[in-house]
Amino acid sequence: MKIKPFGVEIWMNEFENHCEFNLAETCVASLTIEQLLELSGKNSDVLDDLKPMKLTYGAIEGSDRLRDAIATLYERQERQNIVVTHGAIGANALVHETLVEPGDHVISVRPTYQQHYSIPESYGATVDILHLRPENGFLPDLDEFAALIRPDTKLIAINNPNNPTGALMDVGYLEQFIEIARRSQAYVLCDEVYRGTSQTGDGFCPAIADLYERGISVAGMSKTFSLAGLRLGWIAAATEVLEAVSIHRDYNTISVGMLDDYFAALALENKSRILERSHRITRGNLQILDDWVSNEPRISYVKPQAGTTALLKYDFDMSSREFCVSLLEETGVMFTPGSVLHMEGWLRIGYANNPEILKTGLEKVSGYLRRLEERGVPFATETIN
Repeated sequence: MKIKPFGVEIWMNEFENHCEFNLAETCVASLTIEQLLELSGKNSDVLDDLKPMKLTYGAIEGSDRLRDAIATLYERQERQNIVVTHGAIGANALVHETLVEPGDHVISVRPTYQQHYSIPESYGATVDILHLRPENGFLPDLDEFAALIRPDTKLIAINNPNNPTGALMDVGYLEQFIEIARRSQAYVLCDEVYRGTSQTGDGFCPAIADLYERGISVAGMSKTFSLAGLRLGWIAAATEVLEAVSIHRDYNTISVGMLDDYFAALALENKSRILERSHRITRGNLQILDDWVSNEPRISYVKPQAGTTALLKYDFDMSSREFCVSLLEETGVMFTPGSVLHMEGWLRIGYANNPEILKTGLEKVSGYLRRLEERGVPFATETIN
């Protein structure tokens, strides 16, 4: 199997340990174990649970306790509709590995997480890209989507809320999308790792597994729940899908760690307090970012409706990698270049870090933008998009 290098991950590996202000981070500011225990009300008595725990493989599909807790995030899913994985990245990989064969037709949106087009392409599938554009608010054009559907379309991969744009398909939009998918009875894999971060209400958008009989929802503990260090995700889908997934899962997962399972269940059983924290950070920080963009004449964006990231359009005639490397060297601020997302001329910012880090980092970016103008760096031409 040959697969294209994973652009975002290569960028992060190269630079994230060498920056002072990480505005490329995509998780809501990570919790410490102490904070998790405080939010869950366990505090020091957690040791009473852990000390007698025998560190076997544990429950192969995930403990009943954890799968029951995950099911509470959905309207129509129960324990038997959930299987636990090594992060959402592992869940996505398992779905593609299970469903996609050489010669299959797959549709993926872009920009999105690169797994959703590079993995099926590596398996020999024909992958058509449904481009998300700023003039549509980075939402899929439904007419363009309908034109890509074929009778033999096997899988459609979407990301809702979207990474990197923060665009959000609401229930009405998803229902229209599903009606088009039904024309070929295609599976729809929806990477919902940012679900729970919507800027209004309880933060949760509808899950594809609750709306569509062939919908497959993937999520995890990293983004909304601020626990990336657990490396724990899941798939929510019809039991026949999970039975097929489990055949492949036996070869590369067996089970997740018992400690990961325990702490994930603890967090989800106390999700209201964690979500309150996440909403406070994401909603307050987006206002900080929005105010900053409004005052920067060389920066524009489509304001996110959810998630932890946004795409920034910059008005300078330089590559996104050149911009980001120069910015990092001069200021210690790290962005992600749009080039690794197939969006040259744009920058991805992660805005859900500590608010003071965001404020200070953006101030440093403003100084950098002023210096670019003083150096006479030409403004961008219309050819950059």
